[in-house]
Amino acid sequence: MDYGQRHGAELEAAKKIAARHGAAEHRILRIELAPGGSALTDRAVEVPTAGVKAGIPVTYVPARNTILLALALGWAEALGAQHIFVGANAVDYSGYPDCRPEYLRAFEALANLATKAAVEGRRIEVRGPLVDLPKAAIVRLAAELGVDAAETVSCYQCDPEGRACGLCDACRIRRAGFEAAGLADPTRYQPR
Repeated sequence: MDYGQRHGAELEAAKKIAARHGAAEHRILRIELAPGGSALTDRAVEVPTAGVKAGIPVTYVPARNTILLALALGWAEALGAQHIFVGANAVDYSGYPDCRPEYLRAFEALANLATKAAVEGRRIEVRGPLVDLPKAAIVRLAAELGVDAAETVSCYQCDPEGRACGLCDACRIRRAGFEAAGLADPTRYQPR
């Protein structure tokens, strides 16, 4: 999803990963969530770099996962799919309310009230396979599945070459995940 985020590095990474793993189809949909009052979509709001703090950070994009899951729900129903997968994580994360297991359960309940498919008996499941995993477990799982972590992007403010800042919450959480997993961090960081 291109929702007006600060950089396109994650969109390019998604293209490469989809191609490498033989995705039947890969689309990038555009929806405008900028400026939206979030540091991820509004360049007037600074991305915090002083470390992960308690509470919901300024990088929270209002209703982003609800909007993105609603689009996925419509596509899933049109395709006849019965599962929607989302990479939300509630353990080592920045405090986003729409990354919690209870949120995913609530969205699944909505999906099964709001769709023709569910009313006709084809329930839709919303799955968040990473939602309860600590970041180190996600890093190890990616390695076990053959995901090249060097191709993935977490940074909130990559440079034009896709190099991570190393300072934002996402970079700090990612780096700590590799350290806790005992694996080398292949992330390309901007020179400091």
